[in-house]
Amino acid sequence: MRIALDAMGGDFAPEPNITGAIAALQADPALNVVLVGPQDQIDSQIEASGYCGDRLSVAHATQVVGMEEKPTDAMRQKPDSSISICWKMMAAREVDAVVSAGNTGAVVASGLKTRLFLKDVKRPGIAVTLPTIAGHAVLMDVGANPSARPSHLYQYAIMGEIYAREVLGVEVPKIGLINIGSEDGKGNDLYRDTYRLLSEGPLKDNFVGNVEGRGLYQGEADVLICEGFVGNVVLKVSEGMADFLMQEASKQILGSLDTERDQAKRAFMDMGKRYRYHETGGAPLLGIDGICIICHGSSDAQSISNALKGSATFKDRGINSQIAEHLAQKPVA
Repeated sequence: MRIALDAMGGDFAPEPNITGAIAALQADPALNVVLVGPQDQIDSQIEASGYCGDRLSVAHATQVVGMEEKPTDAMRQKPDSSISICWKMMAAREVDAVVSAGNTGAVVASGLKTRLFLKDVKRPGIAVTLPTIAGHAVLMDVGANPSARPSHLYQYAIMGEIYAREVLGVEVPKIGLINIGSEDGKGNDLYRDTYRLLSEGPLKDNFVGNVEGRGLYQGEADVLICEGFVGNVVLKVSEGMADFLMQEASKQILGSLDTERDQAKRAFMDMGKRYRYHETGGAPLLGIDGICIICHGSSDAQSISNALKGSATFKDRGINSQIAEHLAQKPVA
């Protein structure tokens, strides 16, 4: 498997990207990684690492998209950016996957520009995995499509259900619709129409109805569907709340006796791993004819390594072929 890694993506690039790529190559002999970015800068980092294998190569890119740049401006002004080159390589079938911790908007916009969609997919969406009392849940979409239609959300339910089953190991994923209330008829036209599609269509046996925001972490559903605006707000609030709770808990731990403090710290760190980005690697952009994993900007080497290995898992489980097959069987206007 050949993966294009945006070597310049992220807050601390390129060091964690290159270190993470080398770790992934050492863990999986079937992987080949192409580091995309300024050749001289990447070559010097590889030389400093001491890596001398033949499964790590470099594709030169003269431009880099900043984390705060407006995606539309970046696409127009920086056609030779590392993000653009990654997508061009996948569109040309030179690589099987794209991994980036760079500007999320630019990664998505560049991908949408290629129109590299699976057959019958109306709009790709980003799926993130979040911890719940019951285990984990998939939340989709979290930012790729803020102006969704009912048919888009219906397809997200199909994609999310497949992802939850194949990657999270949920045998029969329960599907919920994020809404402002659990009763039928809640929400605006988008959510009412989506509710009808899910409750009357082929997914009705998996559909558990509307789920309020607090129900996400209670494990009321394994797949939670919403449009990108709501999903992004939910994700960012969740991140902020997790950080807040970790900081408050640490204050209590530091006030404990030495022995208790050591035990509490270990328990605290184990719990914290469920929320830390490097444990899950990144979020897939589902619906792409290829594989795209979007990592958090603060990703470290372990996160990048996990994202690269996760791309291989995505391919091995046949996620895309299953999505295309199910969409062909369950069309929606």
